[in-house]
Amino acid sequence: MLYGALRQTAAVLARSLCRPTIEGRDNVPATGPVILAGNHLSFVDSVVIPLSVTQRRVRFLAKSDYFETPGVKGRLTKTMFGALGAMPVRRGNARDAMMSLEMMLDRLNDGEACVVYPEGTRSRDGRLYRGRTGVAHLALESKAVVVPVGLSGTQEVQPIGANMPRPRRFTVRFGEPLDFSTGFDHLAPAKARRVITDRIMDAIGDLTGQERAGTYNEHNAGD
Repeated sequence: MLYGALRQTAAVLARSLCRPTIEGRDNVPATGPVILAGNHLSFVDSVVIPLSVTQRRVRFLAKSDYFETPGVKGRLTKTMFGALGAMPVRRGNARDAMMSLEMMLDRLNDGEACVVYPEGTRSRDGRLYRGRTGVAHLALESKAVVVPVGLSGTQEVQPIGANMPRPRRFTVRFGEPLDFSTGFDHLAPAKARRVITDRIMDAIGDLTGQERAGTYNEHNAGD
């Protein structure tokens, strides 16, 4: 009930203040495991994508800080993020990254929909960076379909460093589902993950039209 109430309130506010354009929403299957693989421009991406999917609940990762802040504000933040489908994770080393993947894989194996950002962190210059292969690992292990998601304008809603969102228009495009459950047994595991990840990034790039950076995006403090 709390999820539904918060989602409805946030959706009304988003529509009223930002007048978003949502395309291809029907490409998201209503049931079964789904990886929503998107580009990453802003903190609000993790709220925008779940609000754009009306047919099911969507999970996403959020920094554990949002769940551990003391006081009234901390409790409110924890309640809000939890109700919206966030899963707390720590960041900073390879072990944390592996635990995040395992958490996502558990959810996908339960038939849920999860948001993944193959770039790893937000783009500070608007370019689309090379994808990390964790998304392919999830797709191969869970047999989940991958729906590419192209976001534009969210960096104006909440630029990096801004504490609060602003009323700006944005666009969310859901591409056609990609199925990687078969056809890769002839490749070495690392090669298969690289090929799949590159195909996902190409699909995202087709949706956004972003300039391709050709390199990995490095983690920044606060992301």
